[in-house]
Amino acid sequence: MDKPKIELTKLEQLGYGKKEAFNSLRTNLSFCGDDIQIIAFTSCTPDEGKSSTVMELGRSIAEDGKNVLLVDADLRKSVLVGRHHAKNKSGSIRGLSHYLTGQAKLEEVVYQTNVAHLDIIFAGRTTPNPTELLGNKYFDRLIAFAREQYDVILIDTPPLGSVIDTAIIAPKCDGVVLVVEANKCSYHFVQDIRKQLEITDCRILGVVLNKVKVEKSGYYNRYYKGGYYQGYYKPYYGDKNEK
Repeated sequence: MDKPKIELTKLEQLGYGKKEAFNSLRTNLSFCGDDIQIIAFTSCTPDEGKSSTVMELGRSIAEDGKNVLLVDADLRKSVLVGRHHAKNKSGSIRGLSHYLTGQAKLEEVVYQTNVAHLDIIFAGRTTPNPTELLGNKYFDRLIAFAREQYDVILIDTPPLGSVIDTAIIAPKCDGVVLVVEANKCSYHFVQDIRKQLEITDCRILGVVLNKVKVEKSGYYNRYYKGGYYQGYYKPYYGDKNEK
C-alpha cells in the first residue's frame, strides 16, 4: 500500500529518565505474551497524559525495529495533530472519522510519519456519533488490516470515566492499559474504571502511573537528576482477576 506521508514537526526530545521509563514500559508489555498485538490505552479522566504515553511508547517500540500503527480513536477530543504540529503536502489531514463515515478509503488515512517504522491514523473531524462509528463494520475491517500489516497496534481511546467509547473498542483488542495521573483520582474511582474494563472481557495488562514527582536525593538524583517529570512513567502490571 502506497501510504501518504506526514511530518511530525514537534516531537519531544526525551531526557534519560523519560526514555528509560518508556523502554521499561515497552519491555514490560513484551512480557505480557507474544499474543498481545493490539493494545488500547485509556484513562479515568481527561488530561492524565494518555495520548503522550501512547505516542512516546509508539516511538520507543518503533526504535526497537518493530512496525507500529498508532490509531487515534478519540473522536471527541483529539490532540495529536495540534500537539505534534503534523503537516503534509496537501495541507489537509484525513483521519479515522473520515474512514468510518465512508468519506475516505483506509489507504488514504494511514500516514507514514518521519519516525521510522511508525505509522499513524489520526482521529479526523469530530462527529456527533462516535460510539456508533466505532462499533461499525469499518472499524472491524481496520482491526483486521492492522493485524496483518503491523507488529504492534496502539489505540488511543477516550477516558472511560467520561464516555463509553473505550468499552466498544476494548473487546476488539488483545489487551488494555490504564493511564493514571499520580494523586489525581481517588482509589475507589480507579477501581470503578477497572471494573468497567473487566466487563468488556478484554485482558487488563496493567496501569501506567503518570506524572510522578521524582525525589531529588539518593537513587533518583543520580540517575534522573531529580525534579518533576511531566512524562515520567512507572508501570505496574497485575492480573485482571487480582482483588
